[in-house]
Amino acid sequence: MFSDEDFFHYSLLSLYLITPPTIFSLLFLTAPYGKHHCPGWGPTIPPPLAWCLMESPTIWLTLLLFPHGRNNTNPRAAVLISPFLLHYLHRSFIYPLRLFLRTPTNQIKKPGFPVSIALMAFGFNLLNAYLQGRWVSEYADLDSDRWFWWRMAAGAVVFGGGAVANVWSDSVLMGLKEGGGGGYKIPKGGLFEFVSCPNYFGEIMEWLGWALMTWSWAGLGFFMYTCANLVPRAVANHKWYLEKFGEDYPKTRKSVIPFLY
Repeated sequence: MFSDEDFFHYSLLSLYLITPPTIFSLLFLTAPYGKHHCPGWGPTIPPPLAWCLMESPTIWLTLLLFPHGRNNTNPRAAVLISPFLLHYLHRSFIYPLRLFLRTPTNQIKKPGFPVSIALMAFGFNLLNAYLQGRWVSEYADLDSDRWFWWRMAAGAVVFGGGAVANVWSDSVLMGLKEGGGGGYKIPKGGLFEFVSCPNYFGEIMEWLGWALMTWSWAGLGFFMYTCANLVPRAVANHKWYLEKFGEDYPKTRKSVIPFLY
C-alpha cells in the first residue's frame, strides 16, 4: 500500500531530481519576465497577480497539512514553521500589493508575467509546501533533538539577515520604477554596491538559514533548488546591466555573492 511516508520520500526525491535540470536549463534560457520579458511564451497576467497566485500554495497548503501531523501541537513545530510562513506571507500578499501600489500608471500596461511561467512556479510551490510543511508537522523528531534551539537561533540569524536584505533590495528596485522618467536605472546603495542582485542573495541566505533550522533533507533540497533557480538568473541580470549601461555600470560588482560571484 502506498503510504504518506512513501509519497513524502518520492516527493523529496523529485525535488533533488529537478534541481540539476533547472540549473542547466537556466544557464542557457532566462525566464522571460521582468527585464527579460520576450514574446512567444503565451498569454500574460499582471505581475502582482502572478506573484500572489503562484506563491500562495506555500500558505494555504502548509496550513491545511499542518493540523494533520503528529507535531501539530508541539510548540517547537509552531516556532519552526513560522519563518517559512512569514516569508511567504510577504511574498504571496504583501510584496504583490506593494508592487501594485508602487507601479506607475504608465507602466501598468507593459508586458506582463507569462501564465506558463506562473504555472510552473505554482507546481513547484505545491511540491515544496508539501515537503516543508509535512516535514515539520509530521516527520521531524523535535522532542529528542537537544540541539534544536541552538540550530533554531543560528538559522534564524541567517534567515533574518537574508530577509532584511531581500525586502530592502526589493524596495530599492520598486523605488527606481516609482521615481518616474521611464526605463531602468542603476540601483545604488547598501548591498547593491557589492552585487547586482542583493534581493536574490538575501533569499538564498534565507533558505540557507531554513536548512540549518530544519536540519533536514527537505530543507537542504529547498536551499539547493533556490541556488539552482536564482544564481543563473542573477548572472543573467548582471550581464543585462553591463550590456545596458556599459561603462556607467560599476565594474567591481559581482552577480549575487559579494566579493565572490
